[in-house]
Amino acid sequence: MKERATIICWQHGKVLLVERGRARWSLPGGTIRRDESVAEAAKRELVEETTLAVDDLEFLFQFGGLSKRHYVFITELGDDAKPKPSNEILRCRWFRPRKVSTLATSVPTREIVKLVFGEHVLSPQL
Repeated sequence: MKERATIICWQHGKVLLVERGRARWSLPGGTIRRDESVAEAAKRELVEETTLAVDDLEFLFQFGGLSKRHYVFITELGDDAKPKPSNEILRCRWFRPRKVSTLATSVPTREIVKLVFGEHVLSPQL
C-alpha cells in the first residue's frame, strides 16, 4: 500500500485544494520518502505544490483507501499566506468545506473533508 502525507490548509473558513491537470481537485500532499518522517513529507509536499512553508502542523488521523494510506494533517494559515501553484499543480483555490462535495475531486479528498468538517460545519472539528 502506498503511503501519502495529506494536508488540510484552513484560512478564513475555507480549505485549500489543488488541481493537477486531470480536472480534479485534491488536498495538497504526496508520497513519503524513505528518509523523512510523515510530518516532514507533509511540509515538503506543501512547499513543492503551493510554495507555502509551515512550521505548525497537527496530525489528525490516518485514512485508508484501497491502494493508499493518507496521513492527514491540518494547519491554519495566516492572512499573509498566498498559495501559488508549483511543480505539477496548475491551480490552487480556496473552497468552503460544504462546497467540496459538489466538486470533481478524488474520493479520499471528499471523504477526508467530510470527516474533518462534517457535511455542513463551517470550522474544523479539532
